[in-house]
Amino acid sequence: MATKTVKVTLPAEIFDVQTNVPLLHQVVVAQLAAARQGTHKTKTRAEVSGAGRKPFKQKGTGRARQGSIRAPHMTGGGVVHGPTPRDYSQRTPKKMKAAALRGALSDRARNGRIHVVSELVAGTKPSAKEALATLRSLSERKNLLVVIERANDVTALSVRNLAEVHVLYADQLNTYDVLVSDDVVFTNAAYEAFVSGKAANDAFGAGAPVEEVEEETEAVEAKESTKAAPKYAGSRAPLADAKKAPKGFDIKGNEDSMKYHVPGSRWYDNTVAEIWFATVEDAEAAGFVPAGGKSAQETSQETDEEDAK
Repeated sequence: MATKTVKVTLPAEIFDVQTNVPLLHQVVVAQLAAARQGTHKTKTRAEVSGAGRKPFKQKGTGRARQGSIRAPHMTGGGVVHGPTPRDYSQRTPKKMKAAALRGALSDRARNGRIHVVSELVAGTKPSAKEALATLRSLSERKNLLVVIERANDVTALSVRNLAEVHVLYADQLNTYDVLVSDDVVFTNAAYEAFVSGKAANDAFGAGAPVEEVEEETEAVEAKESTKAAPKYAGSRAPLADAKKAPKGFDIKGNEDSMKYHVPGSRWYDNTVAEIWFATVEDAEAAGFVPAGGKSAQETSQETDEEDAK
C-alpha cells in the first residue's frame, strides 16, 4: 500500500514554541509518579501474628532477655520503618502540563518527526501487516506513537499488538508518550480533532476567537464580583485576580487593619485588597480609616487631580 501523507501547516502556537527542558522533566516525573499504585505494605510488630507472652523466662537461661517473639529481630517478627500505602501523585497545574506538551511536540516538529497520514489501513478490515508497512514507510526509527480519532476502531485494532508502536486517542496525547517516541504519526482526522477541536481548546486556549474570550472574561468577572452579597454598603469582594479592581470600585480596604487606600497613595500598589470600595465615604461608613492619616490620602488625591489638569 502506498502511504498517503497529508501536507498540513503546523500551527506555530502548538508546534513551534520554545522547549523548556526543566518543565518537561517536572511534568514527566509527576506523570510517572501518578502512575504508581502505592499499595506497598509491611506489617509492624503490632500487626504480625504471635503471642504476647515472653518466649522464655527472664533469668537463668544464659541467653539475652527477650520480651516478645514479634520483635523485629525475631524470625517472623514485625518490620521496622517498612513501606505503607501512600499516594505518590503530585499536583501539576493544567497550564504547566499544556506548556510541556507544546514544548515536546515543538521539539519533534523541528526535527521533522511529526507525520500526518490520511489513513494507516485501507478498508474496514483491520490489518497489522498493512499498518506496520505504512508506518515503516514513514520512519525507520524504533519507537512510534500513533494518534487516532475516537471512532477509528480499524486502526486501533491494527496497531494495538505491534511491538514498539504505541497508540493513543487525540484527547489522550501527553508529554511522556511524545518524549519516549521517536516519531509521532497522526491520522488526518485525529490531527484536525487535536488542533481545532475541544482537546486543543482545553489544552492551549488557541482555538477561540479573541472577541469570545474577552466577552467570556467580562462575564466571569461580573459573576465573581456579584456572586456574594456585599459585606458593606458600596463594596465589592475581590475578583479571582486579586490585583484587578471590580469596575467602579478602585479603593482598597484591608480588613485586618481596617484601613483603606486610595489610588496613588503610598502603599496602594503594595496592598492586596480584601475588600473594594467605590468611594471614600463608603469606606469610612464601614468603619475603615485612611492609611497614614486622612491628609496622606487627600494629598494623593489632590496630586492625581493636578496631574489630570
